[in-house]
Amino acid sequence: MFDYPVTLETDADTNTVVAGFPDFPFCHSVGDDEDEALLSAVDALETALSFYVEERRPLPVPSPAAGRPTVRPSALECAKLGVYQAMTEQGVRKAELARRLGWHLPQVDRLLDLNHASRFDQIEAAARALGCTIEVRVASFAHGPGSRQIA
Repeated sequence: MFDYPVTLETDADTNTVVAGFPDFPFCHSVGDDEDEALLSAVDALETALSFYVEERRPLPVPSPAAGRPTVRPSALECAKLGVYQAMTEQGVRKAELARRLGWHLPQVDRLLDLNHASRFDQIEAAARALGCTIEVRVASFAHGPGSRQIA
């Protein structure tokens, strides 16, 4: 759901690999090799997405991977982003979610803060208050060119 494609280019001047995002033109990260660039791309992606949440903007829909590797935020952050996306789609403001949950507004602020280590049961409660569920699964994936996925 939040798997964003990454472009990888070698910088000949520094002999490093630069990771960029078609969906976030001003978001880049660097690594000594492709694997390191993809790992640092996760942090860059999480930072970019946090700006969208802070600015109350709709999250970009991921472009097709088209053979490129993809990265996604951590599972906890994906759950938070799912709640945020449901709020955006339903037109539910933070104050309304707080009212539905019987929480204070700062609790909802922390729940949506991608840097805050929220409890998963709180994220599930917020999803339920929006008429949604959170599904968690463990799946294997193939390694190889264009099929790498970093989370």
